[in-house]
Amino acid sequence: MSKELIENGKVVQLAFSLKNAAGELLDSSDSSDPFVYLHGSSQIVPGLETGLEGLKVGDKKQVVVPPASGYGEIDNELKLTVKRTQFPANVVPEAGMQFESRSPEGHGLVFTVDSIDGEDIKIDGNHPLAGQTLTFSVEVLAIRDATEEEKTHGHAHGAHGHGHSH
Repeated sequence: MSKELIENGKVVQLAFSLKNAAGELLDSSDSSDPFVYLHGSSQIVPGLETGLEGLKVGDKKQVVVPPASGYGEIDNELKLTVKRTQFPANVVPEAGMQFESRSPEGHGLVFTVDSIDGEDIKIDGNHPLAGQTLTFSVEVLAIRDATEEEKTHGHAHGAHGHGHSH
Protein backbone atom coordinates (compact mmCIF):
# COMPACT_ATOMS: atom_id res chain seq x y z
CA MET A 1 0.00 0.00 0.00
CA SER A 2 1.32 3.42 -0.95
CA LYS A 3 2.45 5.57 1.96
CA GLU A 4 2.51 8.74 -0.12
CA LEU A 5 0.93 11.80 1.42
CA ILE A 6 -0.55 14.84 -0.27
CA GLU A 7 2.15 17.50 -0.29
CA ASN A 8 3.59 20.08 -2.67
CA GLY A 9 4.76 18.54 -5.94
CA LYS A 10 2.28 15.63 -5.84
CA VAL A 11 -0.34 15.01 -8.49
CA VAL A 12 -3.56 14.09 -6.71
CA GLN A 13 -6.71 12.41 -8.00
CA LEU A 14 -9.89 13.11 -6.05
CA ALA A 15 -13.50 12.13 -6.08
CA PHE A 16 -15.42 15.03 -4.56
CA SER A 17 -18.69 16.79 -4.12
CA LEU A 18 -19.03 20.51 -3.53
CA LYS A 19 -22.04 21.96 -1.71
CA ASN A 20 -22.94 25.48 -0.68
CA ALA A 21 -24.18 26.47 2.78
CA ALA A 22 -27.75 25.57 1.77
CA GLY A 23 -26.60 22.03 0.96
CA GLU A 24 -27.11 22.41 -2.80
CA LEU A 25 -24.73 20.32 -4.91
CA LEU A 26 -22.65 22.71 -7.04
CA ASP A 27 -20.10 20.37 -8.56
CA SER A 28 -18.87 16.80 -8.24
CA SER A 29 -16.51 14.30 -9.74
CA ASP A 30 -16.39 10.56 -9.13
CA SER A 31 -13.82 7.82 -9.54
CA SER A 32 -14.78 7.26 -13.19
CA ASP A 33 -13.83 10.86 -13.99
CA PRO A 34 -11.65 12.05 -11.09
CA PHE A 35 -10.53 15.60 -10.49
CA VAL A 36 -6.74 15.80 -10.94
CA TYR A 37 -4.55 18.65 -9.76
CA LEU A 38 -0.95 19.49 -8.84
CA HIS A 39 -0.74 20.20 -5.10
CA GLY A 40 0.97 23.44 -4.17
CA SER A 41 0.41 25.16 -7.52
CA SER A 42 -2.68 27.21 -6.57
CA GLN A 43 -4.94 25.25 -8.92
CA ILE A 44 -7.57 24.87 -6.20
CA VAL A 45 -8.82 27.31 -3.57
CA PRO A 46 -6.36 27.79 -0.67
CA GLY A 47 -8.73 26.45 2.00
CA LEU A 48 -9.20 23.16 0.17
CA GLU A 49 -5.49 22.80 -0.56
CA THR A 50 -4.68 23.32 3.13
CA GLY A 51 -7.39 20.85 4.15
CA LEU A 52 -5.99 18.13 1.90
CA GLU A 53 -2.37 18.47 3.05
CA GLY A 54 -1.08 15.23 4.55
CA LEU A 55 -3.95 12.97 3.47
CA LYS A 56 -3.20 9.58 1.89
CA VAL A 57 -4.90 7.34 -0.67
CA GLY A 58 -8.24 6.10 0.63
CA ASP A 59 -8.70 8.98 3.06
CA LYS A 60 -12.08 10.69 3.09
CA LYS A 61 -12.52 14.14 4.54
CA GLN A 62 -15.01 16.96 4.65
CA VAL A 63 -13.34 20.34 4.21
CA VAL A 64 -15.35 23.48 5.00
CA VAL A 65 -13.92 26.50 3.20
CA PRO A 66 -15.02 29.99 4.30
CA PRO A 67 -15.10 32.77 1.66
CA ALA A 68 -11.74 34.24 2.76
CA SER A 69 -9.90 31.01 1.83
CA GLY A 70 -12.27 30.12 -1.02
CA TYR A 71 -13.39 32.47 -3.77
CA GLY A 72 -13.17 35.60 -1.63
CA GLU A 73 -15.74 37.90 -0.12
CA ILE A 74 -18.13 39.78 -2.38
CA ASP A 75 -16.48 42.97 -3.63
CA ASN A 76 -19.17 45.57 -4.23
CA GLU A 77 -16.74 47.56 -6.41
CA LEU A 78 -17.07 44.73 -8.96
CA LYS A 79 -20.84 45.25 -9.15
CA LEU A 80 -21.29 47.82 -11.90
CA THR A 81 -24.00 49.37 -13.99
CA VAL A 82 -23.06 49.91 -17.62
CA LYS A 83 -24.95 51.17 -20.64
CA ARG A 84 -26.16 48.87 -23.39
CA THR A 85 -24.04 50.95 -25.79
CA GLN A 86 -20.90 49.62 -24.03
CA PHE A 87 -21.61 46.17 -25.48
CA PRO A 88 -20.73 45.39 -29.10
CA ALA A 89 -23.67 46.06 -31.43
CA ASN A 90 -23.91 42.38 -32.36
CA VAL A 91 -24.21 41.22 -28.71
CA VAL A 92 -27.60 41.02 -27.05
CA PRO A 93 -26.97 41.09 -23.29
CA GLU A 94 -29.03 38.61 -21.27
CA ALA A 95 -29.18 37.91 -17.52
CA GLY A 96 -26.71 35.15 -16.68
CA MET A 97 -24.52 35.83 -19.72
CA GLN A 98 -20.79 35.86 -18.93
CA PHE A 99 -18.11 37.81 -20.70
CA GLU A 100 -14.47 38.68 -20.12
CA SER A 101 -13.15 42.18 -19.79
CA ARG A 102 -9.74 43.58 -18.89
CA SER A 103 -9.02 45.61 -15.81
CA PRO A 104 -6.94 48.79 -16.20
CA GLU A 105 -3.94 46.67 -15.07
CA GLY A 106 -4.61 44.21 -17.88
CA HIS A 107 -6.01 41.36 -15.74
CA GLY A 108 -8.81 39.31 -17.25
CA LEU A 109 -12.04 39.62 -15.29
CA VAL A 110 -15.12 37.54 -15.96
CA PHE A 111 -18.36 39.46 -15.51
CA THR A 112 -21.86 38.04 -15.27
CA VAL A 113 -24.88 40.06 -16.40
CA ASP A 114 -27.13 40.30 -13.32
CA SER A 115 -30.09 42.19 -14.70
CA ILE A 116 -31.18 44.52 -17.47
CA ASP A 117 -33.31 47.61 -16.94
CA GLY A 118 -33.83 49.41 -20.24
CA GLU A 119 -30.43 50.81 -21.27
CA ASP A 120 -28.89 50.04 -17.84
CA ILE A 121 -27.20 46.68 -17.47
CA LYS A 122 -26.07 45.52 -14.03
CA ILE A 123 -22.94 43.37 -14.20
CA ASP A 124 -20.98 41.55 -11.48
CA GLY A 125 -17.27 40.74 -11.65
CA ASN A 126 -17.25 38.61 -8.50
CA HIS A 127 -16.68 34.88 -8.86
CA PRO A 128 -20.10 33.16 -8.78
CA LEU A 129 -19.04 31.44 -5.53
CA ALA A 130 -17.65 34.59 -3.86
CA GLY A 131 -19.05 35.21 -0.39
CA GLN A 132 -20.09 31.58 0.03
CA THR A 133 -18.98 29.02 2.59
CA LEU A 134 -18.28 25.84 0.64
CA THR A 135 -18.19 22.24 1.82
CA PHE A 136 -16.01 19.82 -0.12
CA SER A 137 -16.46 16.11 0.59
CA VAL A 138 -13.39 14.44 -0.83
CA GLU A 139 -11.95 10.97 -1.24
CA VAL A 140 -8.30 10.62 -2.21
CA LEU A 141 -8.06 8.15 -5.10
CA ALA A 142 -4.38 8.39 -6.09
CA ILE A 143 -1.20 10.31 -5.32
CA ARG A 144 1.97 10.36 -7.40
CA ASP A 145 5.05 12.48 -7.86
CA ALA A 146 4.65 15.20 -10.45
CA THR A 147 6.85 14.92 -13.50
CA GLU A 148 9.41 17.64 -14.16
CA GLU A 149 7.23 18.84 -17.06
CA GLU A 150 4.20 19.13 -14.77
CA LYS A 151 6.21 21.05 -12.20
CA THR A 152 7.47 23.41 -14.91
CA HIS A 153 3.98 23.94 -16.34
CA GLY A 154 2.39 24.28 -12.88
CA HIS A 155 -0.43 21.81 -13.47
CA ALA A 156 -1.13 18.09 -13.80
CA HIS A 157 -1.22 16.46 -17.20
CA GLY A 158 -3.73 13.81 -18.23
CA ALA A 159 -3.14 10.09 -18.30
CA HIS A 160 -2.23 10.31 -22.00
CA GLY A 161 0.49 12.91 -21.87
CA HIS A 162 -0.03 16.54 -22.50
CA GLY A 163 -2.62 18.29 -24.60
CA HIS A 164 -1.58 21.91 -24.99
CA SER A 165 -2.60 23.13 -28.41
CA HIS A 166 -0.04 25.47 -29.90
